[in-house]
Parts: sequence; structure tokens; C-alpha cells
Amino acid sequence: MAGKDWYAWHGDYDVPGSVIAQRLTAVQDRILAALDGYPPGPVTVLSLCAGQGRDLLGVLAAHPRREDVVARLVELDPRNVDVARRAAEDAGLSRVEVIEGDAGLTDHYAGLAPADLVLVCGIFGNVSDADIHATIKGCTQLCRTGGTVVWTRHRRPPDLVPQVCEWFAQNGFELLSLSDPAEPFGVGVHHFVGRSQPLAPGVHIFRFRDTEPEQS
Repeated sequence: MAGKDWYAWHGDYDVPGSVIAQRLTAVQDRILAALDGYPPGPVTVLSLCAGQGRDLLGVLAAHPRREDVVARLVELDPRNVDVARRAAEDAGLSRVEVIEGDAGLTDHYAGLAPADLVLVCGIFGNVSDADIHATIKGCTQLCRTGGTVVWTRHRRPPDLVPQVCEWFAQNGFELLSLSDPAEPFGVGVHHFVGRSQPLAPGVHIFRFRDTEPEQS
């Protein structure tokens, strides 16, 4: 990730009508639907490459289940970590933890995985196809049986979204929803019907490519 300004990249979220602003709304809608669907009691959430946490924190701040949610956001850029921590504090979300670290490393999810909701947003457009596949396999450790994964991937050719859905299916996930192919982004939601696997310590499930950040 060296040389990539992931803090500046977030600026497009504030541009009305931008692709990532539209994608943010779509992801928040899926998070809202997932939270609304869980039974009473605690809800655990993991967010990989969480950035400034706008997707989850933007929903939790006003959600009636906010006190039920125990969340861990993992982000490498310290500036984005600071923004996310301040946002969580300002919203009074005391059960949201923001960790500065490599989100590809399984160690950062110990103690909370497998979770009810796993957010894999902004990753699949910035890693190799092999790492996308490995991350989906990793979700069998991060997501509990009956839990939900929300993910994103751009739709530029070659459109990998159908293959991503197939990889999820091969690993015990059922498709709940997928954004319209006409949209410039793909947002998918999968329900895990397989058996959660033990979290393997010290494993990197993905590494970002040395390319410019994509609206993934």
C-alpha cells in the first residue's frame, strides 16, 4: 500500500453523485437490513479495511440496535483510524473498537470471530483474484454459521462479480442480494450456511496490490 493516499481517497465520498458515494449508500442499506434482521441480543461485526468507518458508523449512529452491536474495525492508515475513532466517540458508540493494523492478518480478528456480520468492502478491486478467493475462504473463519457477509467489487471489464458469487457459493454461502449489473459497482450480500472454521493465527488472507486505489 506504500505511496497510496487512502486518506485523500475518501474525499470522493463527499462529492454528491460520485460512484463511491452511491456505493456507500448501497452498502449502508445492506448493513441496515442485516441489523434489522437479527434476533434480540448482542450482534458482533467485523469490518476489514474499514477506512474511516463511514459505512458501519453511518448506520449505527442512529440505529435502535446500536447498544447491541459489538464491532471491530481494522484499518492500516493511521489518519483514517483517527477519523473512525473520533466518529465512533462522537456518536457515543463505546462498543466499537478501531484497530490500526493490516486487515489481511487473521490475528486482528481473534476474540470476536466468528461474527454475525462481516464487511469486506473496498478490498476485491485492490487485490489479486487469488487473494479474493483466499479472502472468501477466510470468511468461513470470520463469519458465524447463519451470519452475513457484505462485499463490494467494481464492474469494469472483466467483470469478476459472477465469479465472486460462485466462490462464495463454493464455500458455503447463499446469495441474498446483488446490486443491478447496470450499476458501476457491485454490492453483494451472502448468508453463511456452512460450518464456521477455527480462526487460523498468523495468516495473511490478502495483500493489496501496488496499484492506484480503485472504487472496488
